Amino acid sequence: MDPVDDLLKDPAIRAYLHRMVKDEGLNLIERFPRSGEHSDEELAAKTGINLNSVRHTLYTLYEKRLAEYHRIKNNETGWLTYLWQLRTDNIFNAIREDMELVLEKLERRGKYEEENDFFICKDCQVLFTFPQAMNCDFNCPGCGKAVTHFDNDVLLKSLKERIDSIKKSLGHALPIG
Repeated sequence: MDPVDDLLKDPAIRAYLHRMVKDEGLNLIERFPRSGEHSDEELAAKTGINLNSVRHTLYTLYEKRLAEYHRIKNNETGWLTYLWQLRTDNIFNAIREDMELVLEKLERRGKYEEENDFFICKDCQVLFTFPQAMNCDFNCPGCGKAVTHFDNDVLLKSLKERIDSIKKSLGHALPIG
């Protein structure tokens, strides 16, 4: 069986690729010729996908190292032709890098949530940090009503669970306790 077809059968990988390149991009990956290198024009003609969509997908995949190209210059016209091929062997590295980035953002958010006390205007649903609430005398600048303490324990718990889950998936050592 074809390695690309095998990857596309995995729902998690398929969802990852779909988030990245949407329906047309996934269609291109499914219909991409399995051998050789192909120009964007050739891929558009073979697959029936709009040339701009083909190019957008190829550049998006290239950014994640899931496609690569080499250029050929026509010496008579000076035109460059880009010949593309898929690099699905890099899919797990791309997913890992994205998960590491998400983990970093979640850890920053968790730290922000832990280090701050929050207040909320129940009418406007605007959230304030303690210094912001103090600067407006614990009254909402929008409606003038008093802001009340906002308990973010549920959010913190959820963030920590998600962080632990990602760390476990990535094989990171989890803190004891």
